[in-house]
Formats: sequence, C-alpha cells, structure tokens
Amino acid sequence: MITNDVSPVFIIYVFAYGLATLGCVIALKRAIHITDADTRRGLVGLLVGSGSWAALQLAFLIAPTPAIGYGAYTLSLIIGLTTVGAWLYFASAYTGRSFHRDRMYRRLALAIYIAIIAVKVTNPLHGWYFQTRFVTVPFPHLTIMHGTFHWVVTGLSYALVAVGFFMLYELFLEADYDTRPLAILVGITGLPVVFDIIGFASDFLIEINYEPLGVAVFAIGVLYVFEEEFLAVQLTDNVNAPVIYLNRNDRINHHNRRAKQLFPDLIGATGEPLDVVIPSASAKLGDQNWILDWTSDNETKHYLVSDTPFSLGRTDIGRMVLFTDVTQTERQRRELERQNEQLEGFAAAIRHELLNTLQIVSARIDIAGDAVEDGEVDLARDSLQTASDASQRMADIVDDLANLARYGQSVEASQTETVDIESIAKTAWATADIDDGTLLIEENAELTADPERLEEIFFNAFIFGTHNGATKTIVAVTDNGFTITDDGMPTGDTDPSSYFEYGSAIPDAEAGLTLPNLRVLAETHDWEVTLDTSYQGGIRIVVSGVNTLSQ
Repeated sequence: MITNDVSPVFIIYVFAYGLATLGCVIALKRAIHITDADTRRGLVGLLVGSGSWAALQLAFLIAPTPAIGYGAYTLSLIIGLTTVGAWLYFASAYTGRSFHRDRMYRRLALAIYIAIIAVKVTNPLHGWYFQTRFVTVPFPHLTIMHGTFHWVVTGLSYALVAVGFFMLYELFLEADYDTRPLAILVGITGLPVVFDIIGFASDFLIEINYEPLGVAVFAIGVLYVFEEEFLAVQLTDNVNAPVIYLNRNDRINHHNRRAKQLFPDLIGATGEPLDVVIPSASAKLGDQNWILDWTSDNETKHYLVSDTPFSLGRTDIGRMVLFTDVTQTERQRRELERQNEQLEGFAAAIRHELLNTLQIVSARIDIAGDAVEDGEVDLARDSLQTASDASQRMADIVDDLANLARYGQSVEASQTETVDIESIAKTAWATADIDDGTLLIEENAELTADPERLEEIFFNAFIFGTHNGATKTIVAVTDNGFTITDDGMPTGDTDPSSYFEYGSAIPDAEAGLTLPNLRVLAETHDWEVTLDTSYQGGIRIVVSGVNTLSQ
C-alpha cells in the first residue's frame, strides 16, 4: 500500500517488479520474430503471462486499498498459473519434442487449470488458498499467508517446471556447443523459488511471488545477450556436422567440436575474421560453387558449405556456417564428369581417325584404279596394301579405345596392390619393343596402384617417345609422384595441353593417342599429369598426386 512514509525496501520491490514488467515487454518485441512457430508461441505465452504477473504483483504492492490489493493478487494467481503451461510448451518446442502438441496433455492441463482457478476465485469463501493481514514490516503492506492448497499447487507447479528444466538441460548437455551461458540463464529462472522459501520461512523477504523476476532475466538474456547461442542450439540439435558461428561482422564467435577437429586453426581464433582463419571456406560462401575441397591426414574430402542467418525481426545477429560432408556424392559426380569428358575425347579421337582413314583409303583406291588402267600392277598392289593397313590401323585404334574405356573407370581399392616403379617400367619397355632406345631408372620406389593400368601409363609414354624422336628415356621419382623424361623434340611454342587432347595428332597421327590415353589412365588413380615446360631437352611427363608413394 502506498503511504506517506515510503520505505527504501518498498522502492526496491516496486522497482524490481516494474523492471520485470518492462523486461518482459522488451523481450516480447524480439520473441514475436522467432522463426520456429511453436517455440515462438511458447516463449510469447511465457512472456505475456510473466509480464502480466509482474504487473499485477506491482499493482498489489502499490494498491491504495486492501480490497484492490486483494483483487490484484487473486488475479495474479490466475495469470501466474498460465506461465507453467507456457514454460512446458516452450521447453518441449525448443528441444524438438512433441508433448506440446499432444491433445491428451493439453486437455488434462486445461482441466487441472480450471479446477485450480475455481479454488482461487472462491478463496474469499473458504480461505483454503491464502489469507491476508495488514503489516508494517518491512513496509506497510497487505501480507499474504498461504494455505495448504497453495503449497500443494506450488509443489505441482514446481514439479512440472522441473520437467521443463530437465528437457532444456538435457539438450544443453548433448549439444556440441558451449551452452554454459544458457544453462546459467535457465538456472536463474528457477532461482526465485529460493526467494519464495525465504519469504515463507523468515521476515527477510515479504511473502510474494518472485517467479516473474527470474523469467524476465531469462528472457532478456536469451533474446538480447546470448541470442546467437539461444538460436544456434535449437538449429543445430542433432546436427553432427562441423558448424562455425559468426557474428554480424563475419568474425568467429563460436564453433563446435567437429569444426575444431576439421579446422585446427579455429583453436584460439575467437573474434578473428573467417576469411583470415579459413580463407578457402570463407570464399565458398560467396561462390557459385559451394563445394570445399579439404585435405586432412592425407585424405581429401568434399564439404557443402552453407550458411543460415540469425535474425530476430530486423536485427541481424550473425550466421551459422555448416559444413556437410558430401564426399561420396561429389566423388561420384566428378567421376561421371570425368567419364563424360573421356567419352567425348574418345568420340573426337574416333572421328578424327575415321576421317583420316577414309581419306587415305579413298585416295589409295583411286590410285590403285588408275594404276590398273595404266598397267602398273605393283603400284596398284602397294596402294591397296596401304589402304588395307590404314583400315587395320583404324580397327586397332578402336580396339585400343575400347580397352581404354574398360580401364577408364576409377580404380577401386580392391584393384590396387603395392608395386615398384622399376619392375613395371621395365615390363612396359619390353612390351613396347623399342630396339633403338635406352631406358634408365634413376631410382626405384613403391606405390599403390593397379599394375595393369600403371604399365599402360609407362607403355604409352614410351611409345610417344619413339614417335617424338627420343633415343633415351629416364624414369625418376619425385616427392609426390614420378617423371618420364626423353630426349626427343621439346614442346617449343606448342600449347602443352594440346598433347593430351584426342585428335591433336602430336607429334604425328600414330602418336596422337598416346598421351591422351596416358592422362585417362592416370586420372583413374586420381593422379594429375602435366608437361614440364621448363625442360627443353625433350619431353618431361610429370605424374603427381601419388599420395601412397614410398621410397
């Protein structure tokens, strides 16, 4: 009750409940913009109920007459009880449960609520819930003396509220994220029960409901101070992928354990820009290609980089960057892409060779016909033989490409074994049957590969060398692969990439398929093949990306 003698304690109580009312109103402005509809409804209901409860408690404190104070307190009990249901609704929705949608629970809750309210509104008749008397300590006010029914309802309410606490804390414990600030805020929400007990057991605090104070602190905390954590925990529930949380300036705010394992540079990087700590990941956020290739422990994996903004209304809070492992899918996509390019190359090679063969056959048949008419039998025989050889060469090329198509599939682990370069290279050299050349193995090494494909790689390189005028071929080992060097004609001004294109016919038509075939066979092992343009003593083929190489 307002008196002429205003006590400092009275001012503190009025200020606390006024602040709690204002806090709930302020928090409500952001709560209505929460994206998840069920969580929004639960939290909005909790704030409306707690804000109204705090306002009615404030009205009870400043009521000019005992009758008005009695009415305000009774109404606060009716409104305050709704916060239990709202709290459970919010906790269930926020933690991803479905209790709040269960009609049986909702009907049971409504029936219990109506029964309790019936007792509260009829309290003036039976006095089971509470009684009042006017006191002057610590300031003049209408004190509440709670009855047995009140404590039964309070016990039931606290038990139900504890269920909500359990749901929230279980989520926080399972979250792969630092949820300590949220856990503390939830703990503060339940702290007023201590004040209730102190008010009942002593004169240190007046006997009034302190619960709205805790809810106000919780609401302001999760919606204005730790809003990113509040939204992130719900969004990433059951998400086992690496996650990095950025503030509105794209600086690293938090990250989960999986992100730290994938990106060790995140350790101690809180507050640093993402584009400084992990520039490749940052670049993918603004790129049309969202696939990040990341090598760790000698294994390259592929991650789909996506981001989800955090916002409440018009306020941007930050964003969550999620790294989804799509390694298997991306490998399949790249394999299909590689095979499509390979088939296009085969088609170009066959088209090129077919045109050449048809031109040769047509020309030689014309020459043979003219020679027969002129009586030049030897010339006619030679021309027909040349036409036959060209046709056979075309058939051989088609067979080679058919075999290459068979070998063109990516190498499976079951197809590989540990082999040494020297023995494979010497076998390929013998198969190539090069009489006027020499092979030098500078150093030997073991690697994991398909022996047949590896032999074909060397075979194609050696055949290319014979057509390129080479007399000496050297095989050497590098840090991540090997080189095949000959002393034939250097690349000069020729575009190095053209050596690996079907139909380019470099240095001649017969050798034009060797290096394209070599590249296809290397790519089936996920190796890379290039020409060392800095070497001008001939041709140097560089095979790299051989991660399993051991000397």
